Amino acid sequence: MRIYDIIIKKRDGHELTSEEIGYFISAYTSGEVPDYQAASLLMAIFFQGMNHKETALLTQFMTDSGKKLDLGSLPGIKVDKHSTGGVGDGISLVLAPLVAACGVIVPMMSGRGLGHTGGTLDKLASIPNFRVELSNAEMLECLNKINVVMIGQSPELAPADRKLYALRDVTGTVESIPLIAASILSKKFAEGADALVLDIKTGNGAFMRDKKNAVKLGRTMIELGKRQRKRVVALVTDMNQPLGEMIGNSLEIEQAVTILQGKENPRTKSFIELTEKLGGLMLYLGGKAASPNAGQKLIAQARADKLGLETFRALVKMQGGDPRVCDAPQEVLPQAKYKESLVSPWKGWIMEMSALSAGKAALLLGAGRSTKESAIDLSAGIRLHKQVGDRVERGELIADFFSSTVAEFTYASAAFSAGLKIGKVRPRPRPLILDVLK
Repeated sequence: MRIYDIIIKKRDGHELTSEEIGYFISAYTSGEVPDYQAASLLMAIFFQGMNHKETALLTQFMTDSGKKLDLGSLPGIKVDKHSTGGVGDGISLVLAPLVAACGVIVPMMSGRGLGHTGGTLDKLASIPNFRVELSNAEMLECLNKINVVMIGQSPELAPADRKLYALRDVTGTVESIPLIAASILSKKFAEGADALVLDIKTGNGAFMRDKKNAVKLGRTMIELGKRQRKRVVALVTDMNQPLGEMIGNSLEIEQAVTILQGKENPRTKSFIELTEKLGGLMLYLGGKAASPNAGQKLIAQARADKLGLETFRALVKMQGGDPRVCDAPQEVLPQAKYKESLVSPWKGWIMEMSALSAGKAALLLGAGRSTKESAIDLSAGIRLHKQVGDRVERGELIADFFSSTVAEFTYASAAFSAGLKIGKVRPRPRPLILDVLK
């Protein structure tokens, strides 16, 4: 069997067999198939798609490409959450410790940034000495003691996805329903979760810009979950503007700590609302709440009582990080060398603040990767002082930009401003949660 023939077959729109998909995953994982041929097949899949059978097979072979974490020794239902990626979407950093503090075991395997969106692992890397690659024994120890672990894709778990994830990021093949579904679920099936709550972003800053495709992705993953006897629930949420106040790795850790400390401001209101909604669903699926609404109240109370903060502190300590980040994040986290502010050129109402433009600006500042080998500036990013619907005066502060390279500010400012619209009429509020799929 030749990978060349498989590329041509999919390029021409034909269905791939189980043997062909299995060969591709095995050969690429072992290094027999080079990146350039794998990228060609990914692009063919991007344009020609995969039917449900092919997607299920791809997911299964990616799951089986390595070992699986056996969580059978742990009591109760294990529940995870995954977001398809957004700008300022550091929800997992707050959500996982809150849900764990409420008694549900959360084995969270996350990824690094894709394109203009951030990744949980890059954010955790901002915490000095925090380890995201743990042995299976270390993972089980965390789950036994504090109900939560936040890890990356180790060489043992879903290694095929580990390689494909990095390749998709730099080859323009991220926005594909079969590839997204297989990537997410292969990780979740390998980590041993019994149930999964999905946050599927839609809008200009999401990979699924059209709500119809976001719903299709959600229903695809729900069906794939049923095949594996896993309960999957999906929220479709808005990503037309950044979520929260911070964009960037160390900045989003700082924001997470502040929220876990029980603090909030108008710019973190939607962030907290979504955290409570997702957390309520996780507690319900995990058998710790009679309903999603009851679960939301438990999450809100755990945050108010700082139980999530103490669980996050324990998590940081157990995974080798500096727990002082929970008390004085700015003293522990990387701080940018340079700062520049963007002010409003006129007065009016913020009509639009494009998540895509903000994500591109953060990327230019150094907060993301443009190639597989790119190094991230963990201190780079954006602090928002305004959001859609806010009144702004001429010369009033809209955002602060942070970077280790002063030369990037001009390009980042232009990118951010391209998605900023200020008008004379206050816009109608946009709903954050657009659909719930079960």
